[in-house]
Amino acid sequence: MKVPQAGAVAAVIALALTTSGCGGDDEPKGKLAIGIKFDQPGIGMREADGTFTGFDVDVATYVAKELGYKPDRIDFKQVYSNDRELLLQYNEVQFVAASYSISDKRKEKVDFAGPYFIAHQDLMVRAGDASITKAEDLNNKRLCSVSGSTSAENVRNKLAPKASLLELGGYSECVVALHDGLVDAMTTDNSILAGYTARKGNEGKFKLVGLSLSNESYGIGVKKGDKELQGKINAALKKMVEDGSWEAAVKKNFGAADYKYEPAPQVTSGITAGS
Repeated sequence: MKVPQAGAVAAVIALALTTSGCGGDDEPKGKLAIGIKFDQPGIGMREADGTFTGFDVDVATYVAKELGYKPDRIDFKQVYSNDRELLLQYNEVQFVAASYSISDKRKEKVDFAGPYFIAHQDLMVRAGDASITKAEDLNNKRLCSVSGSTSAENVRNKLAPKASLLELGGYSECVVALHDGLVDAMTTDNSILAGYTARKGNEGKFKLVGLSLSNESYGIGVKKGDKELQGKINAALKKMVEDGSWEAAVKKNFGAADYKYEPAPQVTSGITAGS
């Protein structure tokens, strides 16, 4: 039996390592599917030319880079407030960065990395409307929010039980309803509302009331039990804050709205004592 030469053996081993993906510097294979919002200016927006803009987009792109994925290997998929958990559960996306407020109810179905941003629930009204200055003023008025959002639940249960609440599929639909006088106000996180007030074409049409009706900690959702991915995303978020990329992304996306944002929060989700 002929014994292979050392050079041939080395070549076979090298080929096996390459094809099996065991090389130390190999990039992940395929594309990375990330769930974002498509209709939130300043947060997650699919522009007319097919590109994506917004703070969540910048955060997701940074995290993807730290996971080994270049921008051309990211597959952004649209998520709605009421289907984010399902898309994670059925592996349609690897993670969700979509103004996704961390809550105990949601943590029953998904795990969160973060938080990476703190927002507050506010109200947006037409620029000339001075009749709404506090939450109680919503009683007996028409209010718009999005199905499945924590903002809608907060209003119905705590703030203005007598308000007429219209729940639509997307925030952009609420903006149209507010503009056309079908509702008197819309409510969601101030970060999202700031993006709409500053959006080209909306200048001077709307204003934020300036309330802090709740504290919303944005997290990145991952499939329940995926502690490895959760940990990697947490590490990426910490690095984003430390190297100044987080601050740059906030100013880039919210600067035009004169939005008074909170400092970067400390990453706590999925972190155990001593880790």
